[in-house]
Amino acid sequence: MSNGLVKRVVTENPSLVIIKHEDWPGLDKITALRGWEKDGSMRKVSILIGNNGLFLDFELDRGVDGANTGYAYPDMLVEAVKLSKAGKRDEMHDLFDAHLPLLRYDHQPGVGLAVRKYVLMKRGILRTATIRKPAPIFSNETRAEVDYLMARLAKRVKV
Repeated sequence: MSNGLVKRVVTENPSLVIIKHEDWPGLDKITALRGWEKDGSMRKVSILIGNNGLFLDFELDRGVDGANTGYAYPDMLVEAVKLSKAGKRDEMHDLFDAHLPLLRYDHQPGVGLAVRKYVLMKRGILRTATIRKPAPIFSNETRAEVDYLMARLAKRVKV
């Protein structure tokens, strides 16, 4: 949706209080919406991001309120938001950067959900990483790459 259409929808629907932002590219859209809030031409709404959190770092810099996405380390998403709100920009970016290789790998079309469920199982959150059909094959090579990424992440941050 164009920036103007989002503004119109917010203006015409007072019950709308949250926007889930999943636009590509979308950083300038966030800036435009927040600018309209500042100049009073649009009321304040919460903005949550999706897109697997791939741009969470700069989306936080642009003024989003949080994330509503499926990354297998939701604790990182929460911590990034806290650091951003506390004005700890460099710490937030460092945390995000540590997770970016796994975030990117998890975002692959097709196998991404299998990756996420496998990581959640390895973290003890799920009992099984089973995916319903027609799920893609989770190969031994994929498993080894995810294990490698998780081990690298564990060396950089407390997980």
